[in-house]
Amino acid sequence: MSDFSHSLAASTNALRAQSARLRHVSENISNADTPGYRRKTVPFERVQKNGQEVVQAGRVKLDRREGSRIYDPGHPMADETGHYRGSNVDLMIEIADAREAQRSYEANLKMFDQSRQMSSSLMELLRK
Repeated sequence: MSDFSHSLAASTNALRAQSARLRHVSENISNADTPGYRRKTVPFERVQKNGQEVVQAGRVKLDRREGSRIYDPGHPMADETGHYRGSNVDLMIEIADAREAQRSYEANLKMFDQSRQMSSSLMELLRK
């Protein structure tokens, strides 16, 4: 496998990993006000593919922190004290994670495109 192919494969795997991360961050933001919802995180793992070490998204994990206790006696999930558990999603953390994932995605996309362009240019030179 050529260096260009290795570069394209690494960028492709990183794009998939960041895409999975963005998908779960979006889900967390969407459910920030859902009672009992637990924040999802996606760890990255190094794996061997075709003799090359690449990054991929691991199994989704649930944040074990307790959600906030909210006082609303009229809520259908409220206990005898009038409280229920909200989600454990912190919007500031999710927005920061989304920005980081988006920038990483864009950087990998640019790397993929540059590798593809260099590979195409090299192929044209070899044909001449």
